[in-house]
Amino acid sequence: MRLKGRKAIVTGAGQGIGRSIAVKLAQEGADVVIAEMNPDTGVQTRREVEDLGREALFIAVDVANRREVQGMVDQVLRAWKRIDILVNNAGFDRGATLLKVKEEDWDAVLGVHLKGTLNSIQAVTPTMVENEDGRIVNISSIYGRGGGIGAISYSSAKAGIIGLTKSVARELGRYGITVNVVLPGLILTPTIAKMAEKYRKMIVDHTPLRRIGQPEEVANVVAFLASDEASFMTGAAVEVSGGWNM
Repeated sequence: MRLKGRKAIVTGAGQGIGRSIAVKLAQEGADVVIAEMNPDTGVQTRREVEDLGREALFIAVDVANRREVQGMVDQVLRAWKRIDILVNNAGFDRGATLLKVKEEDWDAVLGVHLKGTLNSIQAVTPTMVENEDGRIVNISSIYGRGGGIGAISYSSAKAGIIGLTKSVARELGRYGITVNVVLPGLILTPTIAKMAEKYRKMIVDHTPLRRIGQPEEVANVVAFLASDEASFMTGAAVEVSGGWNM
C-alpha cells in the first residue's frame, strides 16, 4: 500500500498498459481517475478499481483538447481536493513511412501523445506546486530513442515526450515534484496482439529476454516512480523492454 490515500489520474486507462497502471495504483492504495475516450472500456476499468476497494472516477476526455483537460482536472479537484499523481499514458498510432505520412495523421498522433501530455501537466501543475509535492510519470517508448520504420509520427511524438519530461523535471524540481518517463518495448497490448506473428517474432528474436512483456510489468515500474521509494528520481528515462534497445 505504498500509495495509500493518494489521488491519481491515468490517461488512456481503458485498456492495455493504461488499464494495468490504473489497477496497480489502486492495488497500492490510490484512488484513481480513469481519463479515457472510450466509455465502455473506461467504465470497465473504473469498476475494476472500485472492486479493489478504492474510489474511482471515469471522465471522458480528449487529452489533445486543452479545455477538456482543464475541465477534467477541475472536476477532480472539486471531488477530491487534490491530485498527487499524474500518469500520461494516452496514445495511438497511424503508422506510415516517411513519404506517406499525411499531415492530418501527424497532427493527430502528436496531438494526443505530445500535446496531450503537455496539456495534462500544465493542468495539474498549479495544485501540485501549491502542495509542494507530486509525481508525474509519462509513457514514451523505446521508439522514442531508436526510431522505427513505418512509425514516423509515433516515434517523433515519443521522442518529444522524453525531452518534455526532462525540461519539466528541471522546472518543477524546486517544488518537490518529480517527473519521470517510462519507455516500454514490445508489450502484449490489444494492438500488439493483432500484430502479425512474423513481426512479433522479429522483435522477440532481438530481445535479450526472448519474450513479449506484459502490461503489468510496465505498471509495476510506474507504481514505483509514483511512490516515495523513488523520491530522489526525476528526469529519469526508464526502459521496460527486455533489453531490446541495448
